[in-house]
Amino acid sequence: MAAMFAWLRPNDLIWNYWVNNYLLGNKPPAFDILAWNADTTRLPARFHSDLLDIMEKNPYVHAGTMTIQGVVVDLSKVDIGAYVIGGTTDHITPWRSCYATARVFGDDTTFVLANAGHLQSLINPPGAPKSFFSSAPSRQADPDDWARTAVRQEGSWWPHWRAWMQERSGESIAAPDKAGSRAHRPLCAAPGDYVMVK
Repeated sequence: MAAMFAWLRPNDLIWNYWVNNYLLGNKPPAFDILAWNADTTRLPARFHSDLLDIMEKNPYVHAGTMTIQGVVVDLSKVDIGAYVIGGTTDHITPWRSCYATARVFGDDTTFVLANAGHLQSLINPPGAPKSFFSSAPSRQADPDDWARTAVRQEGSWWPHWRAWMQERSGESIAAPDKAGSRAHRPLCAAPGDYVMVK
């Protein structure tokens, strides 16, 4: 999966490192986002294949092309709002495509456009000095029309999302003292023993 994404931007994500690290012998610069990105998760082959099928067939937009345990998937029947995020410079999921995803969920969907790329648009904690985002309901059919009317806000989108969630949440309750219950005992400590299986 990581290699597939790297080949979407080979000049930045492959040849740059090949020249700098291999040919020139330079040590790669420390960069927190790339360190996080290098922490890959093992995916079973079947799951990876399913992800590629989803990318090819786009069953969430084309209702009826995917069935899960006998239930036909049709997102147009979902009647709750959604909070959908895109990044202005995202090369894997371009923001206009993300906006189209927001439109699938109907008029109660909030679309947020962060001023960053694929990872940086999500890993964007409060206090980042150059962060800003735009937000508005995804009611316009054209994403560029949405962009002209969206409200720009300085800082991270995280507090905006928290407020959005709180408006739609019930009363706060105390977290359980420990994981699991009598009926569902914890199997092992986080992150799980599957990550150690070869």
